[in-house]
Amino acid sequence: MSQTTILKCAIVDDSRLQRLAIVKLIEGHPALDLVAEWNNAIETKNGLLDTPVDLLFLDIEMPILTGFDLLDDLEHKPKIIFVTGKTKYAFKAFDYDAIDYLRKPLKKERFYAAVDKAIASNGTGSLSSGQVIPEEEFIFVKSNLKKRKIYLNNLKYVEALGDYVKLIMDNSDPVIVLATMKSFEAQLPEDRFLRVHKSYIVNLQKVERFNSRNIEIESDQIPVSRHKKAALSEALGA
Repeated sequence: MSQTTILKCAIVDDSRLQRLAIVKLIEGHPALDLVAEWNNAIETKNGLLDTPVDLLFLDIEMPILTGFDLLDDLEHKPKIIFVTGKTKYAFKAFDYDAIDYLRKPLKKERFYAAVDKAIASNGTGSLSSGQVIPEEEFIFVKSNLKKRKIYLNNLKYVEALGDYVKLIMDNSDPVIVLATMKSFEAQLPEDRFLRVHKSYIVNLQKVERFNSRNIEIESDQIPVSRHKKAALSEALGA
């Protein structure tokens, strides 16, 4: 459905062992091309002047300048996946439009899911010249007796309405579809969408804030079931 994207990536971490762990994961992913490793924010800021990067695997706690300090200093920011041993920065990380927030030690499946988000995100950052830009993922749904194309990047969340589901979209009216939540959930990529309540499925990339009871997507508040709290935290790396 979409072409393979090659992302030029770099690692920023003051720990050599942590960089080695990320290097191994990068080398195992066909869509990643490692072009640089830096061990502090100052080195990174200078390096980015000569080495264009699409995706940065960025540690937060580093000597002198933190990962957040680095981003504050950058005029043109690549896509960011934070990689850190602490959970306390998760909320702040999403204020920087991070693609994802990964906890150390890294798990291969979780790492690859974050990379898939970076590949799928067309609205943030930009790919280096000469790289292939992927087509947006979409599904077809039946609404008002017609087949309608729904771009997954524009789908914020899904709400159950009896025998129907309501699709809440970016910059367009809701779409009503005759379907059960279970059948509609099966059409969505598991790494990008999560059922957080019997009546709600959310696009993980649209989550702006969350706690143990609610998720915020723009001005909407979506309830989180008690037994879904752990799955949500794992999916968001928090």
